[in-house]
Amino acid sequence: MFGRISYTWDLMRSSWNVLRQDKRLLIFPLLSGVCCVLVLASFAVPIFMTQAWRPPSGTAAGVQKVMYYGTLFGYYFINYLVITFFNVAIVACAIERMRGGSPDLSFGFREALARMHLIVGWALLSATVGLVLRVIEDRSKLIGKIVAGLLGVAWGVASYLVIPVLVVERKSPVAALKDSAALFTRTWGERFAANFGFGAVMFFLAIPGLMIVGTGLYVGAADSNWPVGVACITAGAIYFLILGVIHSALTSIFQAALYLYASGSTAEISSMPQGFPVELLQRAMVAK
Repeated sequence: MFGRISYTWDLMRSSWNVLRQDKRLLIFPLLSGVCCVLVLASFAVPIFMTQAWRPPSGTAAGVQKVMYYGTLFGYYFINYLVITFFNVAIVACAIERMRGGSPDLSFGFREALARMHLIVGWALLSATVGLVLRVIEDRSKLIGKIVAGLLGVAWGVASYLVIPVLVVERKSPVAALKDSAALFTRTWGERFAANFGFGAVMFFLAIPGLMIVGTGLYVGAADSNWPVGVACITAGAIYFLILGVIHSALTSIFQAALYLYASGSTAEISSMPQGFPVELLQRAMVAK
């Protein structure tokens, strides 16, 4: 276990070396998060006001079901559209930097706009899958959640390298999904989760934020000193925001490096100054 944690830190440090060369890459996940919040608000407020947030029962009218799931599909689509757009932008910049270039923010936006038709297609496909999983979950609370959870994990595994494929090869969403799944099954296998623990590392890094928020709640509730409590809670929220943005950027950088290695572009990675040590990726790529 400790060996895997040490390995995960090595991966994150290498991703951090790439991020240090261009801290402007943090702008993309930050904008993505802001836009996703706006999308959520634009759907959540009218749905909450009309009490249409409850899933329709089996005896509900067909119009009610269509309205509910149609609205849900619209939210999924716009949300995935936003997320995919900014992910394409940061992955394009990361790959360009790994190839020795010096991309700026405008480069990322141009690359994303040039692939807008692919982004729209992938958002439609992702929204469709998300809606199907939600319908399965709603049809049977217990079994549906289990089935939807298992299918969701399989979808996440198969689509892990879709964004780099869209960026580099400009393939259609379905073809990109097939390539992503093939790259995974050929090189990673069962030890993917064990060797790739960014989430676990971020959990440990989140502990200071939890302590700050907890302190704020205690000071506010126990001592009735809510000005200090609110300040602590705000500081904790900002900490989590920064942590989330960094985590998103590091994950995208790792995906870009992993794709280059999996597609046989090791020379591009190893030639990058302060780049991704190829031996780390070789340890991550467990051949079957």
